Amino acid sequence: MTMSPNSQPAPRSAAPPAEALRVINFDLARGQRFGEHEHSTHQLVWSPASVLTVDIGDHSWVLPPTLALWIPAGVPHTTGATRQAQMRSVYLLPDRCPVRWTQPTVVGVPPLLRELITHLGDPDVGAQPRARAEAVLFDLVRPVAVTTIELPMPVDARARKVAEALLARPSDHRALEEWGREVGASARTLARLFSAETGMSFGRWRTRARLRAGLEHMAANRPLAAVAHHVGYTTPSSFIAAFRQETGRTPGAYFTAR
Repeated sequence: MTMSPNSQPAPRSAAPPAEALRVINFDLARGQRFGEHEHSTHQLVWSPASVLTVDIGDHSWVLPPTLALWIPAGVPHTTGATRQAQMRSVYLLPDRCPVRWTQPTVVGVPPLLRELITHLGDPDVGAQPRARAEAVLFDLVRPVAVTTIELPMPVDARARKVAEALLARPSDHRALEEWGREVGASARTLARLFSAETGMSFGRWRTRARLRAGLEHMAANRPLAAVAHHVGYTTPSSFIAAFRQETGRTPGAYFTAR
């Protein structure tokens, strides 16, 4: 099998004519990322037991095991994990795939879809059983009614320095005035930059950064109280309230999204 420069398989030649899709497993070390790349096939990015992050342009998705991301062919993206993880990617030939989405789309992963992906990853599955399983998989690839925690990054160097510091330490409570003294910009300038370049206020951006970090810790089965404190909330209830406001679900419901 040929490999792409980032050590992922080149899906163009990965699936023989008898197959509409191919499932490939990748073991990712803590902090490992596949640099920006694209595929000639569609890709469904999913982890059966860990949390993955996918960045496309200015947008970032955090995917627990109950969610996957559909990436259309030709869309540049980066994929990684903040902790050790296994990525189970489904590569789908566009001319054999009935799903026609042209934008990245979050997909729910109920138990049946989970088992089908695992089943189709078995190289010993025969042609006819594989064709039947593929047809069911296509039928189960459905968008999920849950808002993921997208986190566009500012472009301006001063605002980006603040954003990167908050990603590294989401519990940092410093106000814009304090950040401004550190990066050489007024609080008003930073507020304007966050609004113009991320589409949200600084306060909302920081909230999303905290929730994204919290999601990654919850996926590692840390107690909710510890997670809330780690990302800057004084109580679990305040973390839950913020999470519900941004995603429409409680943290527990987010991980069991259907």
